[in-house]
Amino acid sequence: MSTPKIEIYTKFACPYCVRARMLLKRKGVEFEEYDITLGGAKREEMLQRAPAARTVPQIFIGDYHVGGSDELHALDREGKLDGLLHP
Repeated sequence: MSTPKIEIYTKFACPYCVRARMLLKRKGVEFEEYDITLGGAKREEMLQRAPAARTVPQIFIGDYHVGGSDELHALDREGKLDGLLHP
């Protein structure tokens, strides 16, 4: 079975974005990163996918909206992240 597409919307110099990227790298998964520092189409795309999101990072694993870095780390602590990354 293949790994779901992992996408993360970030901004320049965001410490929460760095934490989220580091965790995903430690898990050994590849991800698409979209820098929305200057706004643009990817920022609008993020808002379409997560209308209430106003902070970064915003993380998606397949069609599942994880939320931000805190939510990603909570999933890992609860032992649920690996199941999402490697179904």
